[in-house]
Amino acid sequence: MRILLLNQFFSPDSAATSQLLTDLACGLVANGHSVRVICGRSSYAPSGCADPPAVQIVRTPALRFSRGLVARLISYASYLCGALLYGLTGPRPDVILTLTTPPALSVIGSFLKRLFHAQHFIWEMDIYPDIAVDLDVLRPNFWITHLLGFAFDRARYNADGIIVLGTCMRERLIRRGVPGASIHIAENWADGKEIQPVPFPPNIPLRILYSGNLGLAHDVDTIRAAIHLFKTDCRFLFDFSGAGPQRNAMESSCRGYENVSFSGYKPRQALSSVFGACHVGLVTQKAVTLGSVVPSKTYGLMAAGRPILYIGPREATPARIIERFRCGWQVDPGDHEGLVGLLERLSAEPNLVSQAGARGRIAFEQNYDLPIGVARVASIIGALKPELVGGGATGARKVRG
Repeated sequence: MRILLLNQFFSPDSAATSQLLTDLACGLVANGHSVRVICGRSSYAPSGCADPPAVQIVRTPALRFSRGLVARLISYASYLCGALLYGLTGPRPDVILTLTTPPALSVIGSFLKRLFHAQHFIWEMDIYPDIAVDLDVLRPNFWITHLLGFAFDRARYNADGIIVLGTCMRERLIRRGVPGASIHIAENWADGKEIQPVPFPPNIPLRILYSGNLGLAHDVDTIRAAIHLFKTDCRFLFDFSGAGPQRNAMESSCRGYENVSFSGYKPRQALSSVFGACHVGLVTQKAVTLGSVVPSKTYGLMAAGRPILYIGPREATPARIIERFRCGWQVDPGDHEGLVGLLERLSAEPNLVSQAGARGRIAFEQNYDLPIGVARVASIIGALKPELVGGGATGARKVRG
């Protein structure tokens, strides 16, 4: 098949959507498909990878991505124009897969579907405009919110399938009126060969790592309260690796704390050692964003054999993974006392950490390794026979509402 993939970020960019789409593109090529990717030239985050995958990559002259709202919208608009132009002038695809960077990309995919009589699938990394409303970027009753919601939902209704990252995201779309029969659950993944478990560091201090983007959807107040309480406690060390809109404020609030460190993004190839240097991996999410986002950090930590400390709603996908596989702990946002008590317990009983990490790696190998994750998505878009998909009960599935 001729498969067209559209997303602003692609290899060698290290944004989460770039890494996932690059993995999928490589898997599709390995299965004999012709793959064309239309992406931007902008860089979300640096990458240590210089070797592009063996696909046709078309880079539009999009303006550089920026985290400022106005600059981001201009970057999005420039990429959308380029994506439409190169989509119209390229070869006719059999299948079109659009991600949600930028959010309106599904509208272009829907137009190309009608033009080329192709199949169109939407891979929802975030649910728009819901996430913008959840984070107070858009007012719920604002005319532009309704306009965007109408346009995005119309693309969803016309799509041949919608891929979501978990049950919570599926439930959010159903509340928007999207038919459950068109929604496929395909959780994200990590590369189990690239990220391997290594021995835990010494038990003291207990090392808690936050790796990646510290964005507006992430709860920082709960962990910040615990850090403030433990600021002179040598039993704990908190490491933040990455960047994001909330990074500077977090760093400023911890200035002078000897047991808190900050560093930049690490290339994907270094994640195994980065995760291996910690005892517990931190994943956070604001309660209001339940179903509009699903944190992707969970899977890399499981690959590294590190337990997950998830601060977020208990109905969210990471919390359900933790409950099912007993590979970490969930704390409600705002439950400062519960978090402090948990950290005290983990510091006193390090065997709880190692045991939860080991269970996480086993669950990862059975459900979330790269070949399993790629096969899930490839099967949904018709590029792989369903019987070749592994992953047990959490594998690719079409859930009917």
